[in-house]
Amino acid sequence: MNDFKTEQEKFWMGEFGTKYSERNIGGKLLASNIAFYSRIMARTTNVKSVIEFGANIGLNLIAIKNLLPSVGLSAIEINQTAVKELEKLKKIKIYPISILDFKPDIQRDFVFTKGVLIHINPEKLPQVYDLLYQTSRRYICIAEYYNPSPVTIEYRGHTNKLFKRDFAGEIMNQFSDVTLTDYGFVYHRDNTYPQDDITWFLFEKHR
Repeated sequence: MNDFKTEQEKFWMGEFGTKYSERNIGGKLLASNIAFYSRIMARTTNVKSVIEFGANIGLNLIAIKNLLPSVGLSAIEINQTAVKELEKLKKIKIYPISILDFKPDIQRDFVFTKGVLIHINPEKLPQVYDLLYQTSRRYICIAEYYNPSPVTIEYRGHTNKLFKRDFAGEIMNQFSDVTLTDYGFVYHRDNTYPQDDITWFLFEKHR
């Protein structure tokens, strides 16, 4: 578990990842997430199973469960403190490992990330895109910071921990049978349901 392939994995496995979990909690954030995913899920049909890559303590999954009460939940999470919180959720399959160590087992209807690809070592992104693709039966959704060209941003005083780029374009370039269904942006100063300047993209696989 501690044989990390990248410095970013070690970063999120450790104290910084634990403190991130402690910061990102609360009813207001859950309400914003429910509003956020209601827009996305409205563009899907017949989603019965969901897996989140980099689930942290599960606030995104809880929001989706509020919208789709019968949906089956799964989560991949590297930080063990966050995993303990995930374990409090009912009927959830947890993979307590790095995304880079994940081996797709069964496909889910809806596979997603939110604020995770931006923290992956850029050299490993093609591998992560492939994992998203292989795990998805139909939908792939990413919600990340967008930039038309790759840039590295200082993140809370740390370097090489946050990367912005056109993740969506790279996914479409890598997989010819993936099409863009919808996309949107949520501003951090939204009057009612703010998010952290997140741009989301919903893809559908066609085989």
